[in-house]
Amino acid sequence: MSKRLTFGTNQGTATPESAWRKRKDAWEHLGYVLSEISSEYQEENRRQEHELEAGRLLGLLAAIEPYWANPGIEYFNEVSRLMSGGQYEDAMKLVYQANQTFRTLTQYVDLEGHEGAETDSLESGAASVSKGKLYIPMVEILLVDNGPTEEIERFKEEIVEQRQHTDPFHYNFVVVPSVEDALAAILINPSIQAVVLTARFDTCTRRRLSSTLKNFIARRMNGFFGSTKQIQGLLDLENILDDLRPEIPVYLIAGVALESIAHEITGRFRRIFSRNDRMDLHLSIVSEVLERYQTPFFNALQKYAKRPGGVFHAMPISRAGSVQNSPWARDLVDFYGKNLLLAETSATSGGLDSLLDPQSSIKKAHELAARAFGSHRTYFVTNGTSTANKIVHQSILAPGDIVLVDRNCHKSHHYSLVLAGANVSYLEAYPLNEHSMYGAVPLEEIKGRLLQLRREGLLHKVKMLTLTNCTFDGIIYDPRRVMEECLAIKPDLVFLWDEAWFAFAGFHPVYRQRTAMTVATGLEEELENEEYAQRYAAQKAALPEPGTSNQPENDQAWLETRLLPDPEKVRLRVYSTQSTHKTLTSLRQGSMIHIYDQDFALRNLNAFREAYMTHTSTSPNYQILASLDIGRRQAELEGYALVQRQVDLAQSVCRAMARNELLGKYFKILNSDELIASKYRESTSANPVRDGLAAWDEAWQNDEFVVDPSRLTLDISRTGVDGDTFKHEYLMDGHSIQVNKTSRTSVLLMTNIGTTRSAVAHLIEVLVKIAEELERKRRLDGRVLAMGKKSAKELIPLPDFSSFAPEFSGGGGSGDMRAAYYLTYQDPATHFLSSAQIRSELMEGQRIVSAVFVTPYPPGFPVLVPGQLVTLGILDYMDRLDTREIHGYHQDLGYQVFTHEAMAQLQPRK
Repeated sequence: MSKRLTFGTNQGTATPESAWRKRKDAWEHLGYVLSEISSEYQEENRRQEHELEAGRLLGLLAAIEPYWANPGIEYFNEVSRLMSGGQYEDAMKLVYQANQTFRTLTQYVDLEGHEGAETDSLESGAASVSKGKLYIPMVEILLVDNGPTEEIERFKEEIVEQRQHTDPFHYNFVVVPSVEDALAAILINPSIQAVVLTARFDTCTRRRLSSTLKNFIARRMNGFFGSTKQIQGLLDLENILDDLRPEIPVYLIAGVALESIAHEITGRFRRIFSRNDRMDLHLSIVSEVLERYQTPFFNALQKYAKRPGGVFHAMPISRAGSVQNSPWARDLVDFYGKNLLLAETSATSGGLDSLLDPQSSIKKAHELAARAFGSHRTYFVTNGTSTANKIVHQSILAPGDIVLVDRNCHKSHHYSLVLAGANVSYLEAYPLNEHSMYGAVPLEEIKGRLLQLRREGLLHKVKMLTLTNCTFDGIIYDPRRVMEECLAIKPDLVFLWDEAWFAFAGFHPVYRQRTAMTVATGLEEELENEEYAQRYAAQKAALPEPGTSNQPENDQAWLETRLLPDPEKVRLRVYSTQSTHKTLTSLRQGSMIHIYDQDFALRNLNAFREAYMTHTSTSPNYQILASLDIGRRQAELEGYALVQRQVDLAQSVCRAMARNELLGKYFKILNSDELIASKYRESTSANPVRDGLAAWDEAWQNDEFVVDPSRLTLDISRTGVDGDTFKHEYLMDGHSIQVNKTSRTSVLLMTNIGTTRSAVAHLIEVLVKIAEELERKRRLDGRVLAMGKKSAKELIPLPDFSSFAPEFSGGGGSGDMRAAYYLTYQDPATHFLSSAQIRSELMEGQRIVSAVFVTPYPPGFPVLVPGQLVTLGILDYMDRLDTREIHGYHQDLGYQVFTHEAMAQLQPRK
């Protein structure tokens, strides 16, 4: 008989980024090891090796499993007991059952003897039926209670007894005794959908947490739990839980005198119960999860598609009418399925609602999205964030207003500003010439421009600041600091944060602190705080008067100080546009506009409605709307788990690069120290995520810029292949790996909530194959050769924005692109000149003014805009580009510029 297995309990818990993967792998690998041990053909030495490995796996699971309910610590202990007794086959069966549950995340109820179970459960929308069994989703509830074990077990049993087979999901309790354990569970276990607090808990854990988890928890607990009052301890724990996972409710079970404490904790807990309120607690848990599960428009669309009816209106394709029996179009039904066409309609009644005037299901879907994303109001957009940006700009800006804009923002902003007629003041991002890309706009640049406009007496014209958070390359701002310091200079400044690539960020505790809506909420709370008012008063007394055109030197102190806005004057007006379809679940072009505007009803409601009407189709795609509804539901119920997995998978690519010598020879993942200059970072870590959750959190709280760890910039400069060739000929054509953005020396790899472990493994395998081919060519030829038709040329300095021609100047470095844009309508105001012709005229002292946007892809931002002066530096950059796609440039004709005669008829603006 084999020796009994023993295992240590001194292994720390895994970090939140890796817990899901390590736990799943440990259970699956344990099943394999037990099957090997149980094999009668197992050699003794191999058997001993497998027993040692089983002991190691038990040690890992012993640290993680207490924070999960399914299969949970008791189930794990039974597996351990069987293994210690040498009953490996019985243990293997239990492990197999656990792994089956992991794969489905459901339990099933036999429908025999439960008439109506299928109908009742499916009405709730969460369950599914297969082969006579009703599959019920499983969630977990965190119970924080350090009372007697027997009492806790009795409480759990009495709650579970309230469950019915018609419940839309089932739940089990994870029980922890302390604050640190509660925070560890909420971070490690994304299946937790509610928290039940009792007044019986310790502060510190008796378990050994990993150092990174321990440090993160200590950071978040700092400043709390200093009071000896029991109620304050409960409020402190609720505060931290709300900060980490605001989407999940926190319930309180109070011992006695509920009425006497209710007034002290009003609004902090979802509901307060006595220990005897078993049924109400159960119903509250079920009801709240179902509230997040609601998809009012998707449900209405499903019901519409199931109803019989006749169409005597538009859309022959509605209900598959024009294609169902057509020998020439029937394959459309075969490919997409009947449901898509049954739901294709132009109806706005019968529960479907109107996107342009929502009163029922769409209105409710908007309200649920606003709750999920933390906004005052949320609006769905069915033709992309390009349109969302146009709506916001048009609703805020009028001709003559000045708007500060990152020059490298998406082209939709540039075109929006032409339509709005505002004067544009372009801000320069810091350049990364070595990598042929730009970073983000330093706060010093933004403040400096605002102070310049103030000195010139133009600050009253400044209406909005527009920035991209995060950038295409994953550079993320500190929105809190940007808004605080800009509002200190102009208290009514409106902010538009283009978060097209950042919709997922609101569902992770580290990411969330850099989202526009979260920051706006926090700023509003802080500005109402008396302690903040005192800090502002102290700063105001110390700062010199604002600089003037005669005394600009005073502004230096404003530039060097971390400014605080006047709480009596500030109006928080924050807008965020998000491409839900880019980083969350939605069909193509599904986007949202989130609004946190204290003056919306007073100053922007009507203008926004008109702008929304202007840019929104009267025939919106209902499938896109339904997918936005579903995407919001999924984000609220499993967003944290999906984002955590997304980051972990991205970091697994980094780890593979570090481990594989051949990959490291030709490729490199650029870290924070290569994408962000040290002056913009207080943290010293090149990769804070790699260094643990606490380092990640610290960097994201303190650094001016951070890098999204789910977006990997792959430096390919050592391959001898330019980014465009690498993307098309080797990744996409050669291996069917789709990427979007490249620079001359890099390729951007983005994980998302749909990325799988097998996809990451395939990517790594492909990169190894490419590296092997490069190595083979190097050995044959004695040097690294370009594998494609193009080779990487010397680096091209990225051009700065030159300036607007005086005829289109709006003051303070701003310009009127609208005037320049519409001047092209006058014939013959423009003509085409080649690069050589422009160079010749510039050398002769002539001015050349661009008439259109010129946007090369990559890098994807306008190098020239209407009304901008063309310079030799810009021509040098354009002439040395070998990109395939340049919008606004004609290969045969050259650049469209204004004629000297057209410019002569204009007067320079003062």
